[in-house]
Amino acid sequence: MSAGRRIQNIYETPFEPYDLDGPVETDKSCLPVSWTRESGRGCYVIRMEPGSETIPHEHRCREEFLILEGELIESDGTVLKTGDMVSYDQGTHHNSRTETGCLLIGFDWLP
Repeated sequence: MSAGRRIQNIYETPFEPYDLDGPVETDKSCLPVSWTRESGRGCYVIRMEPGSETIPHEHRCREEFLILEGELIESDGTVLKTGDMVSYDQGTHHNSRTETGCLLIGFDWLP
């Protein structure tokens, strides 16, 4: 079965400039696996360079992400490490930063 299937290797596929929260941010890059701007839903991979920070934002849907490499520090000071899975409900507000760099896979779902 190959119809309707797409395979992307996150370590070999070129990432795009990151602009999921508004303007292009040069210290982050993104691989939209199934995420689309039109729906604001789907799966994506984000690579954050050391010292980068996301723009504070409110979630329009449920957001979940899994840290694949590095560390991510949430706005409340919680340090997320490789293997940590996080879930944010629709309407929650936060931002994240990294001192070491971070690779994560994110999922934006219906509430």
